[in-house]
Amino acid sequence: MIEKVTFTNNAENQINKITGDAKNKSFFRISVKGGGCSGFKYNFSIDNKINDNDVKFNNAVIDKDSLKLLNGSIVDFKSQMIGESFVIENPKAKSSCGCGLSFSA
Repeated sequence: MIEKVTFTNNAENQINKITGDAKNKSFFRISVKGGGCSGFKYNFSIDNKINDNDVKFNNAVIDKDSLKLLNGSIVDFKSQMIGESFVIENPKAKSSCGCGLSFSA
């Protein structure tokens, strides 16, 4: 199975802004952990290494276990009056909480 996650232009621009230039060698890590109000939660962090279990998407990395739950997702970055955040549209999510950071599969 081919793993595919799509990043919008807004998400790509924000990730590039966060990770800095090529000398910095940092990556935007997206992972899925157990927990949250719906069973799974998205975790966003900055990392300066790629592990053997990671798949690289430009300046973003996702571990293979998380990628199973994120396959087919669209990652976006939204600016709203209440703040800015990364948002994931996940076709595998059967339901999600109000904040959008937690889902059930």
